[in-house]
Amino acid sequence: MKSMVIGGIILIIALMAGTYFVAGDAFISDDYINALTFLGAAAIITISTFVVLKYVNQMKNDTASGDLAEENWDGIGEYKNKVPTGWAIAFIGTIIWMFWYMTIGYPVTGFSQIGQWNEETNEYNAKFQQKWVNPSEDTLKAMGQSVFLVQCAPCHGNDAEGINGKAHDLTKRISKEQVEFTIRNGANNLKESFPAGMPPMMLTEDADISAVSAYVAGGFKGEQPVAYATCAACHGDNGEGMPFVGPNIKSYDEALVMAVLKEGKIGSIGQMPSFTGRLNETQEKALASYLRSLGGK
Repeated sequence: MKSMVIGGIILIIALMAGTYFVAGDAFISDDYINALTFLGAAAIITISTFVVLKYVNQMKNDTASGDLAEENWDGIGEYKNKVPTGWAIAFIGTIIWMFWYMTIGYPVTGFSQIGQWNEETNEYNAKFQQKWVNPSEDTLKAMGQSVFLVQCAPCHGNDAEGINGKAHDLTKRISKEQVEFTIRNGANNLKESFPAGMPPMMLTEDADISAVSAYVAGGFKGEQPVAYATCAACHGDNGEGMPFVGPNIKSYDEALVMAVLKEGKIGSIGQMPSFTGRLNETQEKALASYLRSLGGK
């Protein structure tokens, strides 16, 4: 047993030294929470080590005793032993420490860096919205370009051309292949903004799908295919959409851009994630204005 105790002490010292080596800088600061954390780590390491040593010694030297419970499983029974004192003290002590930590040590109503960040962000957003209540179109374009370079360029490229097909080319609005993909697979990922959705294969004939896709991708120029009447029921005869029914498939209007930013987009290239919470409404409108200026109308 003596050798086990010595080994346990060496293990505790080694673990504490390793902890200090890895995170020692944090404990030198003035924040007493870090000191409490280190103290808690020391207590857990020490208690855990000696509890393990105690029970290892018991398993080596003690014999089972006490009253057997009436229940048994395949002849294996359990003794009606009391809860170990050390375990009970540690369990109750942990509960007491939890309440102390939440109410006095680091109260849930106390200072929070996340809370401070949220407050400052809300204040900034309020000032931003007040400053740009009625921005001009030129202002929106300039603002939208800044937003695009930060939020969109990593996937779409600084020139918005989609980085060699890895993302949608925003300068060309939409391709014939993308329209065909949507017709064949449907588009039900904008359910909050356009709850009507679009089921797959509204058009079943390949010739009709090809004609409508070319017409839509071409910017609604030339003679309108007869089969487009199926699409017009939701997107309108001119393709400019209907609120809560079908999005604008002719240009990047505010409703379409804001819907995609809010809910993401699934298409032939891949999936675009939702940008909910990253931009305020003015920034979303500015982004739509900038995208329209790129030529993808």
